[in-house]
Amino acid sequence: MIERLQHNDIEVSKKIRAVFQLSYKVEAEILNAIDFPPLKRPLEKYVSSNTAFFGYLKDSELAGVIEIEHNNSFTSINSLVVNPAFFRQGVARTLMEFVFNTFDSNLFVVETGLENGPATELYKKFGFKEVKQWDTDHGVRKIKFEHSINN
Repeated sequence: MIERLQHNDIEVSKKIRAVFQLSYKVEAEILNAIDFPPLKRPLEKYVSSNTAFFGYLKDSELAGVIEIEHNNSFTSINSLVVNPAFFRQGVARTLMEFVFNTFDSNLFVVETGLENGPATELYKKFGFKEVKQWDTDHGVRKIKFEHSINN
């Protein structure tokens, strides 16, 4: 079951942040990142965020979270994280399907680390195309994908 998470509630944000920390720890290892900014995101940034968070609940446990920024021009998937206890169970795929079925956009955008194979494979399966690569100041090569609906 997917539901919108009330991240302005500090207790809800603590649960969101816990999943982010678990997932980003694995991603940092995949990317061989020593300094990984997503792991440094403080609780206050979740509570005060202007983005929308949606959670995938499995047996009443928060299995995954997708963070969305939506406007008239595009829908940005700012973050997609899965609790490692739920890896390879379709959580990320279900959250992606939810976004496409919920947000009326002609353009969807997402970024990830280039070496994050599971994420890049997922986005390509959903029709995302690479539009840009660059090196970050923290030593991770990133990739940006876009998916156009009317193209």
